[in-house]
Amino acid sequence: MIDIRNFSLLDVLPPSIRNDPTISAAAGALNAELASLNQQITKLTYFNRFESLTSEEADELARQFKIDFYDYSLPIEQRRQLVKNSYAWHKRKGTPSAVEELIATIFGLGEVQEWFQYGGNPGYFKVVTSDPDASSSKAQEFIAAINSVKNVRSWLEAVEITTGDEMQLYIGAVVHRGKFTTVKQVT
Repeated sequence: MIDIRNFSLLDVLPPSIRNDPTISAAAGALNAELASLNQQITKLTYFNRFESLTSEEADELARQFKIDFYDYSLPIEQRRQLVKNSYAWHKRKGTPSAVEELIATIFGLGEVQEWFQYGGNPGYFKVVTSDPDASSSKAQEFIAAINSVKNVRSWLEAVEITTGDEMQLYIGAVVHRGKFTTVKQVT
């Protein structure tokens, strides 16, 4: 079997013309071009090299894969991750896990809680995240991204933003248990 990465035209030429100096020189010149093409062929498959996509390649794939929530101003690492996960998200569109993965990719940590998990109305869900940008400049983008992967029969009821901080808290208590003696003075 011929390995395309180590292919030489001289190996496939019939013996009758392999020794001709003109033919062997032409085959040698074409070998260099074929080696260059072989290196470029590996760039055709994007699925093997998501981590090394250029900005232009990631943007073009986002258009081809129809990623509705794609933002060209995101850092290249996040855009690569969006492109990489888009096919799987399209397959699982409408599931809470697809929404959670999208939130994790764009906004950091987040969790989807269905209506029965928090006592809401049927058909509703809420998103709990610790990203403060979900309520400020990125709020509309956040909601649009969620709406693009959630199922059509479910409605986003709320976005809860949680914050945490450490503080020193001291609590003290005293319990006294004993007998009381009352002393009266008699006159």
